[in-house]
Amino acid sequence: MKILLLKFRNIGDVLLITPLISNLKSYYPESKIDIAVNVGTEAMLTFNPNINKVITYERDFVKGLSFFIRLYEEIKFTCQFRKENYDIVINLTEGDRGSQITWLSGALVRIGYKNNWFFKDIYTHLLLEQGFEHTVETNLNPLKKLDIPIKDKKVEIFWSKDDETHVQKELNNINDFIHIHPVSRWLFKCIADNTMAQIIDFCELKLGSKVILTASSEKFELDKVDKILNYCKSKPINLAGKFSLNQIAALNNKSKLFIGVDTSIMHISASNNIPVFAFFGPSGANHWGPWDNDLIESGYTKINGFQTMGRHRVFAESRRCQPCGQDGCDGTKISNCLMEMDIDVIKKNIMEMYSE
Repeated sequence: MKILLLKFRNIGDVLLITPLISNLKSYYPESKIDIAVNVGTEAMLTFNPNINKVITYERDFVKGLSFFIRLYEEIKFTCQFRKENYDIVINLTEGDRGSQITWLSGALVRIGYKNNWFFKDIYTHLLLEQGFEHTVETNLNPLKKLDIPIKDKKVEIFWSKDDETHVQKELNNINDFIHIHPVSRWLFKCIADNTMAQIIDFCELKLGSKVILTASSEKFELDKVDKILNYCKSKPINLAGKFSLNQIAALNNKSKLFIGVDTSIMHISASNNIPVFAFFGPSGANHWGPWDNDLIESGYTKINGFQTMGRHRVFAESRRCQPCGQDGCDGTKISNCLMEMDIDVIKKNIMEMYSE
C-alpha cells in the first residue's frame, strides 16, 4: 500500500496533519506514506517514524521564474508522482497544484476538495468545506471517507539527538522556565510590544520564573523582539534567531508554560503537551486553537472570546468583528483587538496556569 498526502500550506498547517498520518499508519501498518509540502514546512515531519518520504515544493523559487520556465518546473514537479504508483492520494489543500498531482497520480482512491470545473470529476471521494470544526478534526475527515476508525487525535512533533544536545548546551542547566514566542511571521497577529514586555516582567519579577524568548532568524522578527526588550525591566534570556524549528520544539518540551500568539510554535507547544496561553485576534480558536492531545473533542465552541481546551487557554476579545481573517484593521497590518487587552486579566490567567 502506497499513500500520498498533499498539504501545500504553512508550518502549523502541516503539523496538524500528523494525527491523520498516525491513524493511516495504524490501520495500514505495512503502508508507505509519502507527503508533499512547501519548502520550509518539512521540519514538522522530520524524524516522524510513520513517514516514508517528504517531497518539497520550492514555491518562492518557482514564483520568481519567467512564465515558460515556471510552467516547465510545475510540470516537472507534478509528473514525478505518476511513476510512484500510489494506491491512495489525499489532497488536504484546495488549489490547482494538489488537484493536478491527484489527477496525474493514477491512484484508484483519490480524496480531496471540489476545485474548479476542470478538476471537478477527478476525486473518488469529496471532502466538505471546513465549517466550524477544528483543523485537526477537518484533517481527519478522509478517514471517514475510507471507513477507517479514528484511534486518537494526537498532534506529534519529533527532533534529533543533535537538536536535544544543542538545546541543552544553550540552556546551561536552566531547568525551570517559561517559553515565550512573541512574534508571528504575520505581525497583525502580534499583541502590543509594551503588553508583551509587561508579561515578561510579570513572569520574571512576580512569578520568579526565568523567561526564554525565541523567534525565527528573519530580521523583522529579531527587530520585533528587540523592541519588546526595550520595554522590559527584567532580563529574559533571548535566544531569538538561534534555533531551528526542531530545536525550538526540543526547547519547548523542557518548559513549564508557553505564552505566545497564534503561530506554529504555539501548535508545537501543544503537541509537546506543554500548557499554552495564546492570544488570538483575526484568527478563530475554533479552527486554530492549541489542541489538547489528551482530549478527543475540541473545547473551542464559541466564535470568539476567552476559551479553553484542557490544559490550554486562548485569550481573545469578544468583538463582533472577530475573527475577521484580515491582515489588520483597515489595511493597517495592526489588529486593534490585540492592542487593547486587559493586562490584569492576562496576569491572573498566567499565574493560575503557572501554579497548576
